[in-house]
Amino acid sequence: MIEVTIDSIRVSLMSQHRVVVLKEVDANRYLPIWIGPFEADAITIQLQGVQVARPLTHDLLKSVIDHMGGKVSHVLVSELKNDTFYARIVMDVNGKSLEIDARPSDAIALAVRVNAPLFVAEEVMDAASIVPEQSLEEEPAADEVEPVSEEEEEKLAVFRDFIDELDLDDLGES
Repeated sequence: MIEVTIDSIRVSLMSQHRVVVLKEVDANRYLPIWIGPFEADAITIQLQGVQVARPLTHDLLKSVIDHMGGKVSHVLVSELKNDTFYARIVMDVNGKSLEIDARPSDAIALAVRVNAPLFVAEEVMDAASIVPEQSLEEEPAADEVEPVSEEEEEKLAVFRDFIDELDLDDLGES
């Protein structure tokens, strides 16, 4: 098992879906998992400490676990089958260890509410993680920059024209 933290939650510009990005602790590997907007909001609300008037579903689940004497030990993103991630909520209830099948988004939303650690199975991390080639601050070496073809230049010209025509002189003035 590889311990991870929540790096970010990102919004798709093409759909209503969100991506929760998990980052490996002590390494530079990231695991993006597509989630729904409601689950993304549930995770974000808790991470930002936003108070809600009534309990959300994950708050209710936490309350039920607490009232039944259970404790969430950790959450594990356990499998990747047919491009679908699977997770397990590992709990201790009356001295007995239970593993509950869950969607990763729901398991993560619960984990942030109970301060449980997040883990990813090594096979899943090996199969689906991303390792950035370089940070955004680093300039690529001259021999690493691929030349832009004439066709690509032509496609990008419309954006260059748009940017060149922007009037930025009064930007920030009210």
